[in-house]
Amino acid sequence: MSANAPALERLRFENISMQFPTDRGPLEVVHEVSLSIRAGEFVSLVGPSGCGKTTLMNMAAGFVKPTRGSVTLDGKAIAGPGPDRGVMFQEYGVFPWLTVEENVAFGLRLKANRKPAKERAEIVERYLKLMRLWDFRKAYPKTLSGGMRQRLALARAYAVNPDFLLMDEPFGALDAQTRSAMHDLLLDILGAEGKTVMLITHSVEEAVYLSNRVVVISARPSRVRSVVEVPFPYPRHHALQETPEFNELRASVHELVMREYAAQEAQRTTED
Repeated sequence: MSANAPALERLRFENISMQFPTDRGPLEVVHEVSLSIRAGEFVSLVGPSGCGKTTLMNMAAGFVKPTRGSVTLDGKAIAGPGPDRGVMFQEYGVFPWLTVEENVAFGLRLKANRKPAKERAEIVERYLKLMRLWDFRKAYPKTLSGGMRQRLALARAYAVNPDFLLMDEPFGALDAQTRSAMHDLLLDILGAEGKTVMLITHSVEEAVYLSNRVVVISARPSRVRSVVEVPFPYPRHHALQETPEFNELRASVHELVMREYAAQEAQRTTED
């Protein structure tokens, strides 16, 4: 990663709209969104709750298709989920009946990612050590702390070596100290491996700290309201968050988001 992200385009939303059926007729949650994410870039989406951010991520993951427009990865239409994209959710996304090492190995046993047993064991060991979970490899998720379970989810997502990581509020349930540690761990891994990331978050501070760009999504239906370039070079350390420059940018993005919250509340009042 770098402050000046590579120019090669990976993911593109091209004039997409999305509607869902309701008792009152079609509900448009995304309206004519166009956005691209470049190779090696970290892009965060922020905006009011229920504005359609997760719908955009689900399109990128291949879980849903837009009503209109197209979503492409490396120039090809996304037809469904694939091993080239790893997905992390706010819920830990691990199997409680499998041990820590079995969880990480799970994706490596699937047909699309199947590896020989020796290679599979080496990959599992590498990521469990990287996430500081090797000593807990025989444990079950219920015995782990929230931060450890989220590190396990990250290890599992990374083990299949996806080119693109899609993250939907993965750190939202963690306490502040654990969340900060996860941020630095994620940046260390991304810096070493050069993955492309799309993050959905409600935390403006998190978005500014991690990202090359922060995309502010409007109140429903989703539109791209603003795209903010983050000028701070990588590698970053959490001490950056104490600087005047960081706090000035954070406040600027926060103001943009609060305008959309106000618009959403006005919209709800009108609907009521």
